[in-house]
Amino acid sequence: MAERIGFIGLGIMGKPMAKNLLKAGYEVTVYDIVGEPMEELVTDGAQRASSNKEVAENCEKIITMVPDSAESEMAILGP
Repeated sequence: MAERIGFIGLGIMGKPMAKNLLKAGYEVTVYDIVGEPMEELVTDGAQRASSNKEVAENCEKIITMVPDSAESEMAILGP
């Protein structure tokens, strides 16, 4: 069974990184506040999460790729 990794933040850096994890055989659950990059990754085999909380509930390891500290805090702690 492949290791499940959560990925939050699918912008210029995050989306290619998540794609590489999929290509390497990991099960990837993705979340982003913008829906379009999630749809592309779901087409590539990722699982779509409806929130950062859902990512945390379903993945042992989580990568965040967001622009700044405030957004990192929001991704980790929620609203």
